[in-house]
Amino acid sequence: MIDDNGVQVIRIGVLGCGNVGAALVDLVRTQADTVEQRTGLRLEIAQVAVRNMSAQRDVDLADGVLTRDAQSLVTDPNIDLVVEAIGGIEPARGYILDALKHGKPVVTANKELLANCGAELYAAADAAERDLLFEAAVAGGIPIVRALRESLHGEPITRVMGIINGTTNFILTKMTDAVLGGGDGDYAATLAEAQALGYAERDPTADVEGYDAGAKAAIIATVAFGAKVVAGDVYHEGISRVSGSEISIADRLGYCIKLLGIVERDAESHEVSVRVHPTMVPKEHPLASVRDSFNAVFVEGDFADSLMFFGRGAGGAPTASAVFGDVLDAAINLRRETHGSLGVLHEAKLRPIDETEAEYLLGLDVVDEPGVLHAVTGVFASHGVSIRVAEQEGNGPEARLVFITHSAREADVQATVRELRGLDVVRNVGGLLRVIGD
Repeated sequence: MIDDNGVQVIRIGVLGCGNVGAALVDLVRTQADTVEQRTGLRLEIAQVAVRNMSAQRDVDLADGVLTRDAQSLVTDPNIDLVVEAIGGIEPARGYILDALKHGKPVVTANKELLANCGAELYAAADAAERDLLFEAAVAGGIPIVRALRESLHGEPITRVMGIINGTTNFILTKMTDAVLGGGDGDYAATLAEAQALGYAERDPTADVEGYDAGAKAAIIATVAFGAKVVAGDVYHEGISRVSGSEISIADRLGYCIKLLGIVERDAESHEVSVRVHPTMVPKEHPLASVRDSFNAVFVEGDFADSLMFFGRGAGGAPTASAVFGDVLDAAINLRRETHGSLGVLHEAKLRPIDETEAEYLLGLDVVDEPGVLHAVTGVFASHGVSIRVAEQEGNGPEARLVFITHSAREADVQATVRELRGLDVVRNVGGLLRVIGD
């Protein structure tokens, strides 16, 4: 639509008006004049679809903007662009497909949907020759998706790993601070504190067990490697079993513990591994300095070497900022009658977690008597797992052996752990933590 001043107006329809939707409406209003000056486009919030029209909201909307009829919004010929901010798989999937079929670019922050139905949606966008943009789906305000799909599109990326869940990073930061301050770093107490402060949900399972980070890792793998990776392909291990004792050991050995999402591609086999688990990170590594609820993504490539993207990974304002950037890109492309694309996605050749390799930390509570170390190290040797560091802590009933292995295959390490649990001289096998290099 061209207004009376000859300016092209892009009328936006927003599905949902929660934290992100409300922040986006406010941002569009605040930046409308600047956008018009720089692009010649006028962005306008035309309609906002909500379930409850009488609910209190953080933004004032003019009469006639609110509607309960989301389906009409996505098919309305007077709406040029759709922002999906309702979350979940259905009905969001259906709305996005309908919007694309009606020639409207779509912007979404819906990680759950993209991690499960992304390939279908990307194909539908290409068929409609319209944008489907999703910067905010992975790390809030951090522009990692745009970097991977545009700036690094030709880079032979080998690994992307990052702290992509603010809740777990907040909890691990507080546990670590407590341990280093002489406390016990109790997980349950720290989780309760995070819930009281609003950093963790009442049901924190998706965050603390790695499912939220896993969905983001699936999207990252798809964008970085052009592979069809879904949430169900991701190995998940959360932080609920991380103990203060392990944090203390890691610190003494020069590491901190972070929940990382890691996607890798083997240069020879082209296999892709996608996993989320607590990881020992060297204190010298840039990711080690990322504290509290901040996120960071570390990209490694053959030519670009190492890059890190850091910032707020959640929250209404940072997420709305990323959505707004996508809205502006989509609006410009709509005027030019062009669109962005991920290209043709290939079927992923997935490497099972059992076939991945890493260094490992393992702590054992043992009987303090002659021959114990020989018996334990013999189990490692029988499975082909080489020991890089071996230490004993305490004596008598407090005796504990701590090992860091050289790089080893996951299946061999797990077989080692199973056999160690059966030794009479081993009283308890502690948690198994993977280690990344410098």
